[in-house]
Amino acid sequence: MLFSKRRRTTGNFLNMKHLTFDQLVQSIHQAHESLASHAVKAVNVGLTIRNWVIGYYIEEYERAGFDRSHYGEGLMDTLSNALKKHGVVCCDLRELYRYRKFYLSYPQILETVSPKLLPEASKLISKNRPKKVETPSPKLLLAGNVLIERLSFSQFIELMEIEDLLKRAFYEHECIRGNWSVRELKRQISTLYYERSGLSKNKRKLAAMISKKAELNKPALVLRDPYIFEFLGIKSHEVMGESHLEDAILDRLQEFLLELGHGFCFEARQKRINIGGEYCFVDLVLYHRILKCHVLIELKVDEFKHEHIGQLNTYVGWYKKNVMVAGDSPPIGILLCTRKNHALVEYALAGMNNKLFVTKYQLELPKKEDILKFLESQVQEKHLSSRS
Repeated sequence: MLFSKRRRTTGNFLNMKHLTFDQLVQSIHQAHESLASHAVKAVNVGLTIRNWVIGYYIEEYERAGFDRSHYGEGLMDTLSNALKKHGVVCCDLRELYRYRKFYLSYPQILETVSPKLLPEASKLISKNRPKKVETPSPKLLLAGNVLIERLSFSQFIELMEIEDLLKRAFYEHECIRGNWSVRELKRQISTLYYERSGLSKNKRKLAAMISKKAELNKPALVLRDPYIFEFLGIKSHEVMGESHLEDAILDRLQEFLLELGHGFCFEARQKRINIGGEYCFVDLVLYHRILKCHVLIELKVDEFKHEHIGQLNTYVGWYKKNVMVAGDSPPIGILLCTRKNHALVEYALAGMNNKLFVTKYQLELPKKEDILKFLESQVQEKHLSSRS
């Protein structure tokens, strides 16, 4: 039997003897795209259902849990700490509240959940829970399987912030129809696509314009989703680097600064921070034992732009408020921008008014010329190696 199967397979290959090289490349490319998309979709569906199930258990426990009164208002804090001890990722206080809201906002996802995950569902579901999904029109209601297969959890987060159910349904349908990325969904919400569509006399033309310029979802973009890679146990720096060149320079920069002997201590690469529910990543975080402050470094393989300094100052401000402790000096931000052989280094002092500290800071940090020389040499080295 096995031999006959092999003969049939061989026969199929013989039938492909007229396959051209271009067709070969195209066939492999299509197989790669299809299977990569399938793999990412499977991971995304698993993550989405996982978060929904967490929300389900939290809500139902709060409604009818046997010892819920023992924890009172401290339930979420206690639960978050307990889950962290068990190695459950993405279960900070904010996330737990988000999962519960997700469950309440999209109860139709229940139809996609395996009974093995919720064996006690019929017993635990509270009688007070709404039987039907709230929607402005039954025609706009999307089935649970469509939602979890076509939308990522990060997209659900953006959609849940929309209180108007008709407006939310509009973006659900448009996001799926246009295969938008998370970034594109956020952009369309912030630019009032829903409101503009309502005012537009030619809605089809507006939709066509939006579709033409929209950033589409691709497996690589979905995999970079913070929830996805943390769910998979991937370290942030493995997927979040902006380019191979940037990653290579950051690797060397880290070694360069630590070898200078100015008191730098390495703390993190691609440090993830949560600012108002949005994840940001600081390229390199060091602690200076002499200045007693954090040094945040952002590298842009590009010419200097005003938004770069705004981004860095945001990170510095967040560290000052959330990480700085008694005895620490204010954090420092260093922005490195480079394009070809041109380099620009900007030190963001972030409002430090203490002249004595600023003087000390200027003495202890590596000289601007040293960093410029290092940066230019690295870019030149990478440029030459890419040509060879």
